[in-house]
Amino acid sequence: MINQILFVAIAYLIGSLSFGILASKIFSISDPRTMGSKNPGATNVLRTGNKYAAIFTLLGDMLKATMVVAPAIAYDISGLELVVISLAVLLGHVFPVYHKFRGGKGVATALGILFAINWVLALIVLFVWLVIFLLFRYSSLAAIISSLAAPLIAYFLNQGQTIVIIAGLVALLIVYRHQSNIKNLLRGRESRFKE
Repeated sequence: MINQILFVAIAYLIGSLSFGILASKIFSISDPRTMGSKNPGATNVLRTGNKYAAIFTLLGDMLKATMVVAPAIAYDISGLELVVISLAVLLGHVFPVYHKFRGGKGVATALGILFAINWVLALIVLFVWLVIFLLFRYSSLAAIISSLAAPLIAYFLNQGQTIVIIAGLVALLIVYRHQSNIKNLLRGRESRFKE
């Protein structure tokens, strides 16, 4: 029991690492929390104009989740324990203890969780994100639709109940974090990425 609690705590603390904030220091760019959507995610870091910082943020926020969930799976952790560990790393990103519980929206970290679970599932979800983004040029819309598609894709790939539940809970959290974006999309005020 103590080992499980420790694993969850470590997952949360690793998830709390913000690579967007690290990128602002390493690449000497503006703190992403002071611009755009004011969150330290890769999309907002990209608004600084530094693509390398955005890639660093994307990969960092994604890999921290993969590095937590993949070992858990390797140690045969499954069922409710795997659900809790997956949510812990994602909640760490969204509500980081190191940054007054003000974090990103969880898209890259969620993708990292999916890659740890099944790389085919992750690639299909990423493909859905890319198609929606290229069609409409809204990162938020792509994130919402691809996250909602994830549990359905997991189900059709026969990933089992635990994975479908993880994907479903992750989708709910991402949609929750995109409430303001949803309102802006409905009002036609959402920022669109230009070609």
